[in-house]
Amino acid sequence: MRDNCKAQHTSRSTHRTSQILKSYGLIPRKRFSQNFLTDRNIAARIVNALGLKGDDAVIEIGPGLGILTEGLLDSGAKVIGIEIDRDLAGGLKERFDGRNNLEIINQDALKISYKELFCRVGCAHQKQADKNGGQSPPYNYDKKFKVVSNLPYNISTPIIFKLLEEREIFSMFLLMLQREVAQRIVSPPDNKEYGVLSVMVQLLADVKIEFDVPPSCFHPAPKVYSSVVRFNILNKPRIDVEDVAFFKRVVKASFGQRRKTLLNALKSLNIETPQLVELLNIINIDS
Repeated sequence: MRDNCKAQHTSRSTHRTSQILKSYGLIPRKRFSQNFLTDRNIAARIVNALGLKGDDAVIEIGPGLGILTEGLLDSGAKVIGIEIDRDLAGGLKERFDGRNNLEIINQDALKISYKELFCRVGCAHQKQADKNGGQSPPYNYDKKFKVVSNLPYNISTPIIFKLLEEREIFSMFLLMLQREVAQRIVSPPDNKEYGVLSVMVQLLADVKIEFDVPPSCFHPAPKVYSSVVRFNILNKPRIDVEDVAFFKRVVKASFGQRRKTLLNALKSLNIETPQLVELLNIINIDS
């Protein structure tokens, strides 16, 4: 009986999503890998997991039809939605017209500067406070941003790397990812799934899979399960790394040619072979 109720709930949610798309004259676009979350219970779990307070500011990447956005707004937090699809961005502005804690930005989340956004929003908030004699919405821009997203599968890894590059302004991410990608992220060093993504994420964040989400919770339904993953950003790298960007190059070179010896793989870094041998010997790795 429970499964039947769940199936009926999923059917109603999917129908409601189809109606919203139809009202905007839209269909899910393959080039944007659009799979819209339809299950409000899952949306509520995600919002609750963020632990939002009234003075928080949260970036939602790809708000789509706004099923997460609605819950985020109800928390009282400042919500900044970054939506690449112009039609969806327009629909969100129309749907949530009058909600003064929402800003929709029609841009590519891979191309936006989050540090500039952080500064711009904070400066605008301060100007408004000055204009109103110190009275303004209660968002605290001394606090770091949180990020939430039902990420399109085709950009999930690039987005994670970009967010990590600008990690100084973020306290945490809560991302819906393809379950296979989520498992790679949390895999330990002795696992065959361990790779560049695993190393870089675990260097810079405490990471945990919160829960899995079945395909039936989306429209259109993807062919695979998804996972909601929490990234709590560390104040400093887990190990002492002077140059994180160069460290990433070393890691990519190390994993990029698994059939080669580590020495040969690292030659792509344009470091002289004797120096490479010396460095590997220092850390007790056979060259």
